[in-house]
Amino acid sequence: MATVQSKPALWNKITKFLREVRSEMRKVSWPNRKELITYTIVVLVTVVIVAVFTGVVDVIVTAALNLLSRLGG
Repeated sequence: MATVQSKPALWNKITKFLREVRSEMRKVSWPNRKELITYTIVVLVTVVIVAVFTGVVDVIVTAALNLLSRLGG
């Protein structure tokens, strides 16, 4: 039969985890405002490029499949 952990032991693990998270978050090198804006623009431009590429490929593949279905049927 599995042993049931007591609430204090579980609470101690949770608080220890949160203390460790807080400690690690202090070590993070956070970007400044200029870097944050630059990174955001890069991400948005990348998303737009990938979306346009995916749309173009979708249109081409759809057209090719429609052509094949008309030729075969």
